[in-house]
Amino acid sequence: MATEVQTQSDPSVATLVSGIVSDFKDLVKQQLRLTRQEIETVLTRSKLPVSLLAVGQAVCYVGAFAVCLTLAHLIHWLASPAGADPASLPLWVSYGIAASLFLIAGVAIILMGKQKFDALGPPLREMVQALEDNFEWKTNKRTP
Repeated sequence: MATEVQTQSDPSVATLVSGIVSDFKDLVKQQLRLTRQEIETVLTRSKLPVSLLAVGQAVCYVGAFAVCLTLAHLIHWLASPAGADPASLPLWVSYGIAASLFLIAGVAIILMGKQKFDALGPPLREMVQALEDNFEWKTNKRTP
């Protein structure tokens, strides 16, 4: 790095520039290494939220399928003559109750996964901002 002690009384411009470039390269390498570590940490911590979102979506698909069955039985019930079904609760209502339970459970699981996902915070944006700051420093494109 550029912290080496110069033996000459007046270092040349080329030596100073090469030291600055070397320091910048080291800084970028360290930043990329840190970014990689943080991304691996975020991916590890996001396994549970992603799993919850997938399970919630699957439960909602089952609920949506049950809604389709409910509609089919509702159409059948509407087309049947009055009093043809001796059950106290029509079959389409039973499907509707089951579909509602699946949809409510699926949405609850999805919301729980989203909440855990939001709790991870915005680490990727912060890493990208740090990299941008490093490149701005190198190119002297700082904004006041």
